Amino acid sequence: MPHYGDHQLQIYQAGLKGLRPRMPLRTEDLEQAAREVLSKESYWYVAGGAGEVTMDANRAAFDRFRIHPRMLTDVSERDLSVTLFERTLPSPLLLAPIGVQSIIRPEAELAAARAAASLGVPAILSTVSSHSLEDVAQAMGNGPRWFQLYWPRSPELAESLVQRAEKAGYEAIVVTLDTKMMAWRARDLQNAFLPFLNGQGLANYTSDPWFRDGLARPPEEDMWPAIRRWAEEFADPSKTWKDLAALRAATNLPILVKGILHPDDARLALEHGVDGIIVSNHGGRQVDGSIAALDALPDVATMVDGRVPVLFDSGIRNGADVLKARALGADAVLLGRPYIWGLALDGEEGVREVIRRLLADTDLTMALSGKARFADVDRNLLVE
Repeated sequence: MPHYGDHQLQIYQAGLKGLRPRMPLRTEDLEQAAREVLSKESYWYVAGGAGEVTMDANRAAFDRFRIHPRMLTDVSERDLSVTLFERTLPSPLLLAPIGVQSIIRPEAELAAARAAASLGVPAILSTVSSHSLEDVAQAMGNGPRWFQLYWPRSPELAESLVQRAEKAGYEAIVVTLDTKMMAWRARDLQNAFLPFLNGQGLANYTSDPWFRDGLARPPEEDMWPAIRRWAEEFADPSKTWKDLAALRAATNLPILVKGILHPDDARLALEHGVDGIIVSNHGGRQVDGSIAALDALPDVATMVDGRVPVLFDSGIRNGADVLKARALGADAVLLGRPYIWGLALDGEEGVREVIRRLLADTDLTMALSGKARFADVDRNLLVE
């Protein structure tokens, strides 16, 4: 039975023919290579944050934990599978929602989604994608997919978006809670660069019937009014927990909330009927000086106590990170920036290769730590 870790043997075998990997293996080198092919504006839009203290804290949190391997356990057959919302997935990995991927490569989310689908990895599509949710769904075929919602000001638009997603075969709605407004992002401000004001990343708005009905002219004829309307709709600082009821009534899909860092917010989420929680600080893009996402994970997982799935986002870079997140309470993890660097360097195949490498690393590290099943990884694997 093949394992994800077999991918390393494929790389070595290719070396016998004089072939070397087309992209750097180390995440830091991968990012640097992507930086060299991207514009300054595009690179920093992805790489930057709200300052960079929280981004550094995310990585430092992983470094505080060490894996404590066990020997002479049977790891000849390994199982990375997880079950989320009655679907069994081959691995615990999902692609995080990252918007406006057209600033990286024209095929954007279509390429990333096809790569994910080819490996059975769910792609979470951002509301601010460069291609419509219907087009991305078509590109994915039967591949598992979720839709991330930036909760708009108008309930009618929120209802239209989630119902479109349900109709297009998306299997869950991920509501991002930490973006009631955009943070002060010095890198983007220095470049005076917000791609949405150029009309990029708005495909789900300009293809939405309710949104289009509010425009005097179609966006194909005059984009600027659509951009202004997007700015009015994008986020609503007045939203509170009680507003989840209307969203719940709009769809039959499971609803997860993304951006939870405090156990009391996890409790409130459960009280308001959410179906899953994603512990995340938006990769350090929203609150500079925030608690690291990994530091928040154990308390949130304890509060949830298995009642709904707990996923982890913000800082995953290698297989050891995946196992540490699992040991601290995550049922699955989201991969963000690294797959965008793969997209920048080699399109769909670049994304596919980044996913393969992470899964291979996770498989091998899990086995070498003495665990044969991802489900069996627990806090006993780590020392702090």
